[in-house]
This record gives sequence, structure tokens and C-alpha cells, in this order.
Amino acid sequence: MNLSAFAFIITGVLLNAAAQLLLKAGTNALGVIHVNAQNWFSTGVKVFSQLPILAGLACYVISLLVWIMGLSRTDVTIAYPMLSLGYVVSAVGAWMFLGEAVSLQRLGAMAVIMVGVALLART
Repeated sequence: MNLSAFAFIITGVLLNAAAQLLLKAGTNALGVIHVNAQNWFSTGVKVFSQLPILAGLACYVISLLVWIMGLSRTDVTIAYPMLSLGYVVSAVGAWMFLGEAVSLQRLGAMAVIMVGVALLART
């Protein structure tokens, strides 16, 4: 994988992880969301009036565009597994910014992911 392909892929992964963190921040502000036939519209307005949720959706759209550009430069068998780095980034971000717990088991899983991606990137 050349440097431009790697930059597009990693940027897509980081934007996707940022989207997850922003969506979670928005839902944290709302609490548990319940939708039914009577409240679907008002609930939708509440959800889509949250700035973190709108920012998360924007990150998703941009990440999709960046991802497509990255895919045009490398094999999907290399690019797609790189998405697993998003788990590592989002778990660390959730710990740092949202106060979520990261157990030893999760740290071990993240280490396995990182080793796998490093091996894959060397092929």
C-alpha cells in the first residue's frame, strides 16, 4: 500500500471512529431513546437537533468519500481489515472523552487487532 492509499484509508477510519464518538455523545445528552407510533416525529426532531449527532453524521459522509478514494488506490483485502483499527481508536476515545471503562480483556483485544493490522500492512 502506498502512502496516499494509506493516508486515505487511515483518514476514513479516524473519521468513522469520530462519528461513533460524536453519535454516542449526542445520545448521552438525550438518554435512552424510545420510538413509537405517537412520538416518532418528535423523537426524530430531538435526535437530529443534537449538534454532536449532526457532526457525527457529517463525519460519516466525509469518511465514506475518503474511503472510496482510498479503495480506488488499494485492494479491498488490505483496506477493509484496516477498519478494525476503528475499534481501537473508538475504544480509546470513549475512555478519554466519554469516561467509558476499558478492561484488560479489551486492551488485549486491541493489541491483537493492532498486531493483525501491522502484519497485514506489511504484505
